[in-house]
Amino acid sequence: MPQFTDAYARSFYYLRLSVTDVCNFRCTYCLPNGYKPNGSNNKSFLSLDEIRRVTRAFAAAGTEKVRLTGGEPSMRRDFTDIIAAVRENAAIRQIAMTTNGYRMARDVRAWRAAGLTHINVSVDSLDARQFHAITGQDKFAEVMAGIDAAFDAGFEKVKVNSVLMRDVNSHSLSTFLEWLRLRPIQLRFIELMETGEGSDLFRRHHISGEVIRDQLILQGWQRQPRGRSDGPAQVFRHPDYQGEVGLIMPYEKDFCASCNRLRVSALGNLHLCLFGDGGVSLRDLLASDDQQDELQARIAHSLGQKKQTHFLHQGNTGITQNLSFIGG
Repeated sequence: MPQFTDAYARSFYYLRLSVTDVCNFRCTYCLPNGYKPNGSNNKSFLSLDEIRRVTRAFAAAGTEKVRLTGGEPSMRRDFTDIIAAVRENAAIRQIAMTTNGYRMARDVRAWRAAGLTHINVSVDSLDARQFHAITGQDKFAEVMAGIDAAFDAGFEKVKVNSVLMRDVNSHSLSTFLEWLRLRPIQLRFIELMETGEGSDLFRRHHISGEVIRDQLILQGWQRQPRGRSDGPAQVFRHPDYQGEVGLIMPYEKDFCASCNRLRVSALGNLHLCLFGDGGVSLRDLLASDDQQDELQARIAHSLGQKKQTHFLHQGNTGITQNLSFIGG
């Protein structure tokens, strides 16, 4: 099977696979009222065998990296088995997850043993009270302990996602940078995006990532080259810091030019763009192992419909009703 490629000659090395929509946090910018089932239940999410089949199909078409997301992926009781199922594909060199971190201290060693190679943790504030206010959970100490446990388990680097918000955490750059001075953490500021349910919050708190980038450059941070299976972050390093800073700025010109990611939802729908409307159902082709050729053909054909860019600048948020899809 040839590499998955679209009409704009973009090749897709990176799959974001949601394994559940359930999350136990209530972040103000994502699920402020908590998770509410939207006509689905836990049994309707992709099964372990379906996850095995979809990742096998992507691996055979050139995918090198799979990121397991949610919701909160560790809410699945079989999450360690899911990691092991993805690891069965020799072509997939990186298996990553994005987590709120609340189960890391308990389970990260088992995840590492099962094959997890990279981990992203959402931490929007280093102040425990503000963390509680943003997430709706008084779990700051547990998340920090989880990051320490990840290093103890053998992870050489931990990525930390922080949604950048004016008057909330945008003034805390110096605090975050001091945290990175002696820790091999890549702090990733994600620019707040307008969503279907968050227009008011967007207008109050949006701040361009360029503001942070300008501050970093003035302080001697230097931008690093991007690998072909890397996410969309612009990564900066400084000789005086063990850690790094990444900036994810979807409103920047040409953000989509280097797109290398496809997404499959927890219900088995292929999303060609995070911000696109609708999705292509793959579920009927995940029932048995002998459907792989048909599955790959449907994905390859669907890529002909992938647009050159998103339409965020026109206020079209597409499927992104909340930010539970973000963080790569």
